[in-house]
Amino acid sequence: QVRMVESGGGLVQAGGSLRLSCAASEPTTYAVGWFRQAPGKARRFVAAITWSGDSTLYSDSVKGRFTISRENAKNTVYLQMNSLKPEDTSVYYCVADPRLSAVLAGTGRSWGQGTQVTVSS
Repeated sequence: QVRMVESGGGLVQAGGSLRLSCAASEPTTYAVGWFRQAPGKARRFVAAITWSGDSTLYSDSVKGRFTISRENAKNTVYLQMNSLKPEDTSVYYCVADPRLSAVLAGTGRSWGQGTQVTVSS
């Protein structure tokens, strides 16, 4: 099974930027998504991208601020986060699956361990 590893989280002030990375353990043709989970809350969809990169999807809460992209030669998907807000504070997880529908539903087969993003006001 493909393993996913997130990195790039940290502490940033409101209005700042971070770039998260999600690296797969081997080349895949999987769709990849990002979810986030704040303390005491359910995991929520953030963004997703198809294997070819020709289609991207975003939640309304991050649209216009976050950009998902991928570099298949490096087996890596990125989440560029700009204009960060305190409410973006969460653990961010990436998920991969052959089916985009599974990624969007949060039922994808390969999840990373998460990376913490904290935005101070």
